[in-house]
Amino acid sequence: MILRSISFLIVTITSILYSQDITERYSELGEIYILELASAPFPHPERTDGHNYKNQKYSFQEHYNDSSVALFIPKGFEPTAPTNIILYFHGWYNNIDTASTQFKIIEQVSQSNKNAIFIFPEGPKNAPDSFGGKLEEKNGLKNLIGDVLKILLEKGKIYSENVGDIILAGHSGAYRVISFCLKHGGLTPKVSDVILFDALYSNTEHFTYWIENYNGRFINIYTDNGGTKSKTENMMKDFDNRGIAYFNAKELDVNLNDLQNNRLIFIHSDLTHNEVISKREQFLNYLRTSKLPMIKN
Repeated sequence: MILRSISFLIVTITSILYSQDITERYSELGEIYILELASAPFPHPERTDGHNYKNQKYSFQEHYNDSSVALFIPKGFEPTAPTNIILYFHGWYNNIDTASTQFKIIEQVSQSNKNAIFIFPEGPKNAPDSFGGKLEEKNGLKNLIGDVLKILLEKGKIYSENVGDIILAGHSGAYRVISFCLKHGGLTPKVSDVILFDALYSNTEHFTYWIENYNGRFINIYTDNGGTKSKTENMMKDFDNRGIAYFNAKELDVNLNDLQNNRLIFIHSDLTHNEVISKREQFLNYLRTSKLPMIKN
């Protein structure tokens, strides 16, 4: 009877969280908007007929017709010129709302106390798909951030549309959209950090090119069973052969100084694929040790 009561309580709390409007749920942490943007990843011509995966059809209307972009301005944010950006992408079978709740994304951004705007575009919604839509196209990242900053300027939230440093972060299948943002998103020199949460499945050459030609920090946390271990180990072997120095450690041995004082960071986690974002406040710690300025008050 006690176990049934606990289960019912968990289900009830989860239902309340998901039914509550996202703009209300995080209102105590700052201002949050859900924008509908033409520069959002979707809809996209390549998914007008939906997507097939393992003999199952994921329709356009249900999974690829959402142009939502969540925008979060943390409490205490002080407009600067240029404006710094934290941008996050969800993985398979997720969406803005579910990922924010499950992984405490906005809470971690808020707690990092970084003076930056947080942008979370809708990807393939609740679908097993890594396609990045318009963000795979040339200048896709530039167009999206440009539209967001234009709206913020019109709302009087920032001083100019100039782009500062950009952190690109994502979980699992988000590797693909991040890699194309780096390849030809139009703002590659502005990217100060790339954070992959058990996400190095492919497109390694795009990440390697960015690492070799730019000075941003690269953090790759990986697990034994998430499907990214072999790609990660191969990348480290390639760096060894080419004399590229990097930091590599088990997650429980990594401290904030390690995160702050190393540029190329590989972290082997004992956690599961879905635990590497928030179970140990990983996203919070990665943001906290980034070079983005802190909110002063």
